[in-house]
Order: sequence, then C-alpha cells, then structure tokens
Amino acid sequence: TFPARKDARFGMSLAQPMYLELWELGLGDLRELGRPDEELENWLAALYATPAPAAWPFESYLHEVGAEVVARTNRRRSDLSWWSLLRMQPEEHGSATGWQPPSALLERQGLAVFRRGDRYASLECGPSGGGHGHPDRLNLTLFSDGVYWLPDFGTGSYVSRDLFWYRSTLAHNAPLLDGRSQDPSDAECEAFDVVGDWAWVQGRFGPISRTGITGPDYLLDRLEFTSGEDHLLELPWHLAGEVTVEPAGTWVPDEPIGQFAHDVERLERSDGPLTLTARVGDASLRLRVLFDGELLRAIAPGAPGSGEQGVFYLLRLRGRNLRIVTVLDVSGSVTDLAVSGEELAVTTTSGIDRHLLAGEGWNVEHGGQTIQLRGTRTARPDFEPFVTAIRPLETKGQAPWIPEAPALDGTLDGFNVTSPLLLDHEDQYRRSEEPYTGPDEFSATAWANWHGDSLYLAIEVSKPDVVFRSGSAAPLLLDNEPDDIHSDGLQVYLQPADGPALGYLIVPEEGGGLRVRAVSDSAADASQVTGAWQETEQGYRVTISLPLIEPPVGHGAHMVGFDLIVNEMLPDRQRRSGQLVWSGGGGWVWLRGDRQAPDQFGQLELV
Repeated sequence: TFPARKDARFGMSLAQPMYLELWELGLGDLRELGRPDEELENWLAALYATPAPAAWPFESYLHEVGAEVVARTNRRRSDLSWWSLLRMQPEEHGSATGWQPPSALLERQGLAVFRRGDRYASLECGPSGGGHGHPDRLNLTLFSDGVYWLPDFGTGSYVSRDLFWYRSTLAHNAPLLDGRSQDPSDAECEAFDVVGDWAWVQGRFGPISRTGITGPDYLLDRLEFTSGEDHLLELPWHLAGEVTVEPAGTWVPDEPIGQFAHDVERLERSDGPLTLTARVGDASLRLRVLFDGELLRAIAPGAPGSGEQGVFYLLRLRGRNLRIVTVLDVSGSVTDLAVSGEELAVTTTSGIDRHLLAGEGWNVEHGGQTIQLRGTRTARPDFEPFVTAIRPLETKGQAPWIPEAPALDGTLDGFNVTSPLLLDHEDQYRRSEEPYTGPDEFSATAWANWHGDSLYLAIEVSKPDVVFRSGSAAPLLLDNEPDDIHSDGLQVYLQPADGPALGYLIVPEEGGGLRVRAVSDSAADASQVTGAWQETEQGYRVTISLPLIEPPVGHGAHMVGFDLIVNEMLPDRQRRSGQLVWSGGGGWVWLRGDRQAPDQFGQLELV
C-alpha cells in the first residue's frame, strides 16, 4: 500500500487498476522513446504478483476502471481500461523478484525510509506539508512480517468529526510537548547513512531529537528533549494487534487526554524497564522501553473507515532533560536493553551490540566489528520566496457594546453601525476558476456588537444573483465536503483567549429563517445561534446572535479571535465560485470545505 502520510487515504493498494495502467502508460512511452526502465518494469511485475485488492472507483479517474473489474487472485493487464490497451506495449517485461527497493532519504519530503526484506520503517523529519500536512514531525512507522505494527493512519472523512483526531499529534507515533499538538513548522534531518545491514537517521524538531538505527534483528529508537525549563514530554505508541505489558502492575483511572481519547488509565509500577508485546496471529513485535516516567493507555478511533476503536499507549515524562530509549524487536532475538551514559547496549541471542553517538556519526560494535554510520548533513538556509503571493494582513475590528439586544429580524434595527468590517478587496477573495470581479459584483459589510454574553452580527452582502441551497435538495456527494458550502451563505468563527475555536456554517432559508450547522473542526453548538435574514436591493442581509464563551468582565478592551467568510454561488454552478474572507489572504477555495485555521483569524475588540 501507499504509506498514508498527511491527508492520504489509509490502506490504498498500489495494485489498484488506476495506478497500474498509469505506470503501464509511462513505461510504454519510455519504450517508444528508446529509454526502457528496468526498475519500473520489475516494479510493475511485482505489483501484478501481489494479491489483488478490491477495485475501487475514483472520482479523480472518471471512466469504467474500478467499477467492473472482476475479483482475481492477482491483477492482470487485461483488467485495465480500453484506452490503456491502445497505448501499452504488447509484451510484458520485468521480474517480480528483480525489484529490490533500497533504504533511502527522500530529500524534498524529509522522509527517511529503511528497508530490509519485507521490513519497512520510516521517520518524518522534513517540512510540515502545508494545508494537507499533519502535526507528525518525528513520526515513526514500522511494517514487518506482513503486519503494519506502527501505522500512520493518514486522514479520515472530511465531514466526520474524527478527522481532527487523525490530524492530531496524539494520533501518530510522534512526540508532543505540554499536551498540545505540534505547531505547523518543519523538522530537519541532521544525519542519514546506510552501511550494509545497518542504517541510521537523526531528525530534529525544535528541542526534540529522534535517532533511529536499524540492523538485522531490531530497530533502536532514541528520543531526547533538552530545555532550560520543565516541560511535559509525551510519546504515543499505536501498536497493531493485542498488546500485553510487563511487568503487569495495576491500571488505575487517569485524567482525559484531549477530546477523542477516553477510558484513560495509568499503570502503577516501580521504576525500571517496560516491555510491550504486540501479537497478530503468529507474528509478534516486542518493545523494550527505558524511560523515567509514566505509562498510560487509552481508547481512541482506530484505522479510518474501520468504524472501530483502538487502544494506544502513551509514555509521559516531565523535566528539562528527558530521554526515551526503545528497542523494537522484530526477530524475537533481543533479550535485554541497557543504557550507560551515552552508550546503548542491546543484548541478542548472538551477543551484545554497543551503540554510541560519535562526534561525526553513530558507531555500532557488532560481531567483533565496528560499523561506522556517518552522513551528517549541513543545515540548509531557510527558503525565502523572491515574491510573496499572499499579502500578510493584521486584521482587527471593533464590536461596540449596545444596551440591549437588536431586533435580529434581518434589519439593522438596534445595531450600532459605527465600526463596519469590510470584505471588498481582491486580497480577501479566494477563487475557484475566475478572478475577483470587484466589489460591485460581490462584496460584504458587517457590523459586530455585543451585550451580556452574546455577540451580534449584521452582514450585508452585495451580489446581483443570490443562490441559496435548499435544505431538501438532493445530496451533492462532493469531496467529503458539507453541501451547504456550495451556496450563498456565511461561515463565522469565534475563539476566546482560553478555549477552542467555534465555527458556524449559515445558509438563509425560505421564509426568513436560517439553517445553521457547526463546522467540521469545531466544538460549536449550532442550536445556540439565532437570527433571520431579508432580501435587499443589492443582495441580502443576515442578522444573528452568537454565544460569547468568555464575556467581558469590568472595563477595558476584551479581544476574541474572529473571522467571517462569505461564500459565493452562481446559478449555473454545482460548486461555489469563491469566497470573501475578512482576515484576507486570497488564494484558492478548493478543498477548504467549511474549515478556517484559527491561526488565520483576525482579532475583534469588544469595547
């Protein structure tokens, strides 16, 4: 399967007909150019030899492939589409046993991959990945003996709330500090080298470094944290199969971990090493762990699409200089793990391997020999684009206090309109195909007021043709996105200083009412939003009341995170045409759904 990194789909087979025929076409083109590719030929032969997955239809690949392919033990070239038959070469080439993938560092991805036989391990130590990236720096994965022991779950459905579990650090085998998911910043690969049966990688993410060493029988993992102040360091392990812990100890209830993990328990134990053994059928993986901290376990969503919950384990330490050393035994030959200063000793049935970080790399004493792993990399300067395409904006607005609630009937009755919020600039427009047509064709003005524990908004939208989606319309079935984004309407976001972001998707309905739902990444309660709308000569006006989670107390300014998005729908379209975003930034509307990152919010001052 493809490694399900970032927002990739989990468990996607490389032997899907869609992928097979694309590689067949590429290979055919190379042959016609007189440039045959032996590695690609062997790669295709290996895919045809693998057990055939169920064929899936893909929206991105619109013809009959996937929908009508018969079930087979292995895929065949005759399973592919008619147009690939027209272009592929008539004869097959390559050998399934000829494809031998090596260990490699994918420079631009920042992914270090270790391979030995059917074993695959990887460490994330590169860029965060942009909008589809996950907070998974220094994430470790492991596949061995036909079992995906330490998976990267990729992403879930874009309209299911557990999407934000899969987009959390806690859902990865990656470290997190002070109980929070990682910030969207980059890690760095400091060293990578392969010598015979041994390889190593060293990655860094801020004050955290992670070193992985692979050999014939095991993988050694060292996680270190250094700071001038005390912090909480946590490392989740998402292990496949049934897991037993030794020494057994007693599990006692503990505090919740985030909003998705539940039934949290902590192991009462004495100091010393721990062993976690995972079993799937006849295969097993044993983790021997040395650390000075606590072991917790909890239940959280399992693999995307499975509908099942799974148990994961969490190592927790507090302090300034922290270390977790783990040996992952894939062969059943490891009998002990010891740490003495900077030296790590792994005892196997064939002897003792001694590991030591040398000044210029990593040394392994194994079988009477010293394996010298080097490959230290010089840091590259930060990339700064010559032209910044998106103008950074510091968006601030004011919400005056009013003595009583406004009418909220679609008029401005009762509103203080002295501090308008304008959405009428090209820098505020996210487009699909066509660029911004200007404020005469599409713009908005909003006013924010507050009273007691409520924020009141009035939004006037100028737009010649208003297109509201009916609540009884047939489902669009588009891209895992809520249908109501493909309508004229609003997205409103609030975030108190100490609390989660709240988001609402609002569409006017016939009769003056509003259809409100909480956005996909929000803890909001849509039932707490009230209001109405009216047509105007220029378009429409919406007036709403939103709950203030932290209403101001006493005098003085009070700041809340805030954003307003106005969606644009045209009569002849199935998808929205674009949207105006108060906090600005421009760009493209594709794949955003109803989400808006809190770090892009502006600030609303309640005065």
